[in-house]
Amino acid sequence: MPQINTSGVGSSLTPKQLTSVHQQAEDYEGVFLNTLTKQMFSSIKTDKESMGGGFGEETWRSMQAEQLAGTMAHNGGIGLADQILPDLIAMQEAANNQNKNMTTMGTYK
Repeated sequence: MPQINTSGVGSSLTPKQLTSVHQQAEDYEGVFLNTLTKQMFSSIKTDKESMGGGFGEETWRSMQAEQLAGTMAHNGGIGLADQILPDLIAMQEAANNQNKNMTTMGTYK
């Protein structure tokens, strides 16, 4: 995933918030890729001679799919995180603005 602008130029988010939103986008892509890889591995048929089969193999494949998806997402993935990152930033900015407005509303002077 490309480096994000953590200087705050053009954004009301703090560097910590930008990093958090970036991580959320990457995690989301990882979940999506995990679903895809699990489905891909579920279609592979093995017999007892090649991989052993059984519950152990099913468990191992699930862990392998999870690790593969996480690695793919961390190294750029398929671009899903890059596509949703601007929307996540906009939603976080809107939440920041709403929280700022709510702290001034209803206070006694």
